[in-house]
Amino acid sequence: MGLLKGNFSFSQFHVDGQLPKAFLDFVSSNIKANSFRQTTKSTEEKRLGWVSLTDVLDAEFENANYALGDYLIFSLRVDRKLIPPKLMKIKLMEEEKRFLAESGKNRVNKAMSSGIKEKVKLELLTKLDPVPSFYDVCWAVGQNKIYFSSLADKVADDFADLFKKTFSLNVRRFLPQENPLIISKPPEAEEFSTDTSLIGREFLTWLWYKSEERGGRITVTKGEEVELNFLKRIVLEAGEGEYSQGVVCHGIHAELKEGKEAIRQGKKVKEAGIKLIYNQNEWEFTFRADSFHFQSLKLPVMDWQETPEDPSGHLLERIYLIENAVKTMNNLYESFLSIRFSAQWEEKELNLLSGWLKR
Repeated sequence: MGLLKGNFSFSQFHVDGQLPKAFLDFVSSNIKANSFRQTTKSTEEKRLGWVSLTDVLDAEFENANYALGDYLIFSLRVDRKLIPPKLMKIKLMEEEKRFLAESGKNRVNKAMSSGIKEKVKLELLTKLDPVPSFYDVCWAVGQNKIYFSSLADKVADDFADLFKKTFSLNVRRFLPQENPLIISKPPEAEEFSTDTSLIGREFLTWLWYKSEERGGRITVTKGEEVELNFLKRIVLEAGEGEYSQGVVCHGIHAELKEGKEAIRQGKKVKEAGIKLIYNQNEWEFTFRADSFHFQSLKLPVMDWQETPEDPSGHLLERIYLIENAVKTMNNLYESFLSIRFSAQWEEKELNLLSGWLKR
């Protein structure tokens, strides 16, 4: 429940499609129609639906309002029944032994074994209690954007499917290579890049160099500066999938010779711990370059006293701080792209980066 308190891990989604008229009425009707419903003695291995963010037992949204200014906030509940493999094995053995004794046969053929296995599985699922999981959803309606508190692909797929079923809108995961500055770059910029599939790793590698160039101070748009330092853990990798080769470096301030050596050998930063300071606010988080996932985002200390007259103020302040961290990283990314797809990259930036690697 990181949206309400504590650290917040989240992935980002874009919402595609035209919002219907009488939007809030549409949401009210459809979110309730697809809310979580409990069943008894079910054989379902997975059941999911929407519940209130502030009261996970409220699937009717009677006691909590999911509309908060420009945001819709709620949770995805996923109940799973998982049969322990050893329990399945012993129950299967018992059932096969019972079958042989009753049928007088010497062995269980393949077809019968499959039927017995399905029977045992259904009986166990009926008796098992599901294990619930809850995932926060913050839908910034005006921005066509969603912050979703899971980094797991399977959970993200479940969320996207139910969201489309509920609201008749598609959601797509945020990918750094789909940034408008890349998609719409002018023809003359093509010579500066042949493959943008790993552009997020290029960005995070460049960001490490920039963080040490001026003691952590980095200029973004309109001359504004942020302070950024790499912390604790850096993951570098070359290649993708089964052909990838990686190295993990640890250090308090990431002044790591082995990391720079890995970059010289062709690896790029895939994941890193980051401290970000901007406009007197400080965040710490782990950043994943391929997906722009934020893991364990620690928000600035809030000087906020919730009152009965303003019960949602605390949550709105947290959303504001989350969005500011995302916006600041996006501004840094766009600053990188403006250099990456320009003559400055070849003429100046690569030389500076090479000099940093030798230090």
